[in-house]
Amino acid sequence: MILLLESGLKNDTVPETFLLKHTVSGHQFPVRFVKIVPLQSWGSTFNFSIWHVGLRGCDDWAVVQKCINWYTTYREREAIRLCLKHFRQHNYTEAFESLEKRTRVTLEDPRLTQLHKLLVENGDFDACEELISQAAQEGLFQQYISQQEYKPQWTPIIPSPGGSASSRQRPGMRGGHQMCIDTNTQTIYLFGGWDGMQDLSDLWSYHIPSQEWTCITRDTNAEGGPSARSCHKMCLDSDRRQIFTLGRYLDSALRLPENLKSDFYMYDIENNKWTQVTEDTAALGGPRLIFDHQMVMDVEKRIIYVFGGRVLTPSRWEGLGLDEQRSSNYTPSEAIFSGLYAYHVATNTWTKLREDCSDNSSGPQDIKSRIGHSMLFHSGNRQLFILAGQRNKEYLTDFFMYNIDTDTVSYISDGTRKDSSSVPAAGFTQKATIDPHLNEIHVLSGLSKDKDKRDENVRNSFWVYDISQNKWSCIYRNEQTGESYWSKMQHVEPCPRFAHQLVYDDTKKVHYLFGGNPGKASLPKMRLDDFWSLRLCRPSTQQLLHTCVLLIRKHRFSELARDNSVLALKYLQTKLHSAVDHSDPQQVQEFQALATTLFQPHEDSIFGQGHSLSEDEDSSSNLFGTDLGWQHSTRSQLFDQLTQFFPEHMTQPRGNLVDLIPY
Repeated sequence: MILLLESGLKNDTVPETFLLKHTVSGHQFPVRFVKIVPLQSWGSTFNFSIWHVGLRGCDDWAVVQKCINWYTTYREREAIRLCLKHFRQHNYTEAFESLEKRTRVTLEDPRLTQLHKLLVENGDFDACEELISQAAQEGLFQQYISQQEYKPQWTPIIPSPGGSASSRQRPGMRGGHQMCIDTNTQTIYLFGGWDGMQDLSDLWSYHIPSQEWTCITRDTNAEGGPSARSCHKMCLDSDRRQIFTLGRYLDSALRLPENLKSDFYMYDIENNKWTQVTEDTAALGGPRLIFDHQMVMDVEKRIIYVFGGRVLTPSRWEGLGLDEQRSSNYTPSEAIFSGLYAYHVATNTWTKLREDCSDNSSGPQDIKSRIGHSMLFHSGNRQLFILAGQRNKEYLTDFFMYNIDTDTVSYISDGTRKDSSSVPAAGFTQKATIDPHLNEIHVLSGLSKDKDKRDENVRNSFWVYDISQNKWSCIYRNEQTGESYWSKMQHVEPCPRFAHQLVYDDTKKVHYLFGGNPGKASLPKMRLDDFWSLRLCRPSTQQLLHTCVLLIRKHRFSELARDNSVLALKYLQTKLHSAVDHSDPQQVQEFQALATTLFQPHEDSIFGQGHSLSEDEDSSSNLFGTDLGWQHSTRSQLFDQLTQFFPEHMTQPRGNLVDLIPY
């Protein structure tokens, strides 16, 4: 049986179409039967009920026959490879050579065959290390590395206490600010925000190599730039070193017609000069004054895309308090949301690409506008990725793409599938970044909505979306909410928050987070001013090479310990000692325990990490004699361990022949 699809149906009667897996090793395979297994219903009162299933494919016999012939050959070849692996593992040399010669089937890449000969047959451990080192230099470990889960590493960025007063200055507490990063100059720019009492109009830069903040101006408005604001958006043209900013939030009392113009500004970094691009983008066919929207830039084409946000209209609810007005939960019934726009920098023209569709009239190419969502531009495949957000009282979990060249919408997920454990929770303050080189989207959650409990949570979690594999992975989740816990962890990881800002250096692979609102009900005006870096760590090529060398040397020591304790002790103190990472407590502990094996009976092996042969492994080894069997078996196990770091298309089959025998 081959798994073709694992998915779910929406809770409606609308037909759905799914693309099934239909290739193996790049070739189509024939399907005679399809089995559908219900896994979960929409609720305890529901029965599993599939009313109709239609299969669409190719039943042209000329095509199908070719697929059958290829698949028959493929299965035959894989069966032979399983036999070859089994014969070699159990040292049936004559059977292995005879089958290989007769069928001319290749078990693995020639480099791994050479590794097997050096390691298992000859016991030339030095040559094995050289071959593994060469493989690492050729990048053969990269596929394995890309399949490993990230581990987050947070680091607080604190100004040096020994520096000058100017080097110790930094932006104050705020939320609803904006940041962008220029990876060419390794500089982060921060503008505006809300400090709990008022909007801010200061502009800062942070130089990453020198770890210094610089206040470019305390008041951009005084220098011909935008007035104090929050809930605005910024984007950067890194080629021309220009920053664009659009939108802002206005308190109820200020929402007079003369104040509701959508001003649009550009900051020239090189000349330290602000320019008002236009007094009102709506007058040029662009968006009206909006807040909590999203804005990204296609630097190559010099086009800015603006999507969503709530349109500010003349005030009709002057009686509300300031905090209630600023709350994202307060949305009047007549709330207007902005559509999708494109701004052509070179011609100073706006184009409306999509109107906001109403909740009840959305088609496959319509886009439902929202606030507090994420929008990212993939410069490689030229797609806008739009995720989550809030519309009125609805928390959205849909995820879709907009192709800017073909003007088409493609839904990755419409948010209806019941799979909360494997996708980010519904929210409207998550921050997302994109790495077009790794083909990944990163999402740091903030305030999330629990639909079942009807409450909101401010909790930390970090998600990675693999675009090519259409797969979400949660690499970090912290459910702690107690103040005492976060007081202890204040220098270890950032406390949960929303209205923060997150930017990503896709060259150095580092995120930077600043400020936000911790969501403390007892301190509603409190804002944060902490600054953090986040690295998503995977094993490096050098670390994998070190692991391989350590495995080889530990096994070599185990063989020496059986034959010559004096040589084994000397090897332990020299070669093996130099391969141990003495900053790793676990490696040090295992290394210290190795000396005790010199005084243990031969039946025990310290192969790998404290691994000893099982009764089955011992009995199978006895087919060839005790010493030869133990040596061949343990070396074969080491070979299997080393080959797991190589691409699967290079290695012997991962499965085993004996696993096909029914229990």
